Amino acid sequence: MSFQTLVIILLFVAALCYVGRMLYKSLYTKKGCGSNCKCGVDFSNIDTAKSRS
Repeated sequence: MSFQTLVIILLFVAALCYVGRMLYKSLYTKKGCGSNCKCGVDFSNIDTAKSRS
């Protein structure tokens, strides 16, 4: 196996690891809420403009 082939294989493996890590992080590490989410915060004590009238 030549030096050039070894370098190409190592670069390809590194690229696969990088893409795999990005895919894993996008699918499995959702720590926050999605859009339009209250994250378990209780807003029942907040006085709004609608409740004043």
